[in-house]
Amino acid sequence: MNSDPNAETPTPTGGDVPLAAPALPTPADDSVIPVKTKSVSRGFVLSLGTVAVAALLASGFLWQKLSSIQEQLARQSADAGAQSVEARSVAKQAQELARETAGRVAVFEARLSEVSLQRTQLDELMKSLSRSRDENLVVDIEAAIRLAQQQAQLTGSVEPLLAALKSADLRVTRAAQPRLTLLQRAIARDIDRIKSAAVSDTPGLLVKLDELLHMADELVLANAVASANGLSLVKKQSAEVLPKWWQRSLQLVRDEAQSLLRVSRIERPEAALLSPEQSFFLRENFKLKLLNARMGLLARQLESSRADLADASQSLNKYFDVTSRKTQTAATLLQQVQAQMKTLQLPRVDETFAALATAAAGK
Repeated sequence: MNSDPNAETPTPTGGDVPLAAPALPTPADDSVIPVKTKSVSRGFVLSLGTVAVAALLASGFLWQKLSSIQEQLARQSADAGAQSVEARSVAKQAQELARETAGRVAVFEARLSEVSLQRTQLDELMKSLSRSRDENLVVDIEAAIRLAQQQAQLTGSVEPLLAALKSADLRVTRAAQPRLTLLQRAIARDIDRIKSAAVSDTPGLLVKLDELLHMADELVLANAVASANGLSLVKKQSAEVLPKWWQRSLQLVRDEAQSLLRVSRIERPEAALLSPEQSFFLRENFKLKLLNARMGLLARQLESSRADLADASQSLNKYFDVTSRKTQTAATLLQQVQAQMKTLQLPRVDETFAALATAAAGK
């Protein structure tokens, strides 16, 4: 260092502009300048040291913080790995649980469908069992009337049908339901119609046919000859009435002459041409026609019964003696049976059945 203050400052090379050095105060004492320079250097060094220490401290702090961050990241990565492994195991368990749940759901759906079907069947059963009292009453009345109608058709009598209708009317009256008023009116009208209808009694017709069958063997044919016992009885009575012997002898001769010759009037020539053997078969044929009419009446075959009775009546009037009292009685019975057969058709109760159907429908 040049201590001369007046010395010239060297000119810098390279074409630089020369700088004028500042004028320093001339110290009075030469020992002051070095002390200040040392103090500045020390301050600079101290500041640099301070900065360095601060930088070191900051670096240490940053390094420590970075280390902690690395440790934290390591721990977090380790935790994340463990969590990922655990998540994989949990996902696997979830998949297995999902499969098991799907199987259970399928089983539950099958059981649910079975339960639904059973519930539907149970509902239908409950509906059929939980019919109201009125519906049960209507069903019972209909069954009773149909059964009575079948009995009436089998027996040929309207008494079972009338009894069933009266019982139904009584039950409807006791029920006292307004919706059954139409049914009660229909039953009353059918009862009145059956009572007013002229229906023949089938048992009475069967009795009359049995009487005709018993009388068939006693009926007198149109060409029948008087029996010998009857002629002898007439001869004996006439001989006892006459007082003298010659009158009795004359009466006996007259009776014998009359027995040799018989004069009678026969309206139909077919009856006169019958032989004794044909007379037997004629009676049997007459009885067979009556039996056929009886069986047709029991079987409710009214048309065939009427045809058989018409044939029997024609045979009776054609081949039997119409002047005989038994023949007249049989003809009268036969006419009565034919007349009653025309009114043998039983009345129907269609109005009651229609009202029952309406009541069962709930209208």
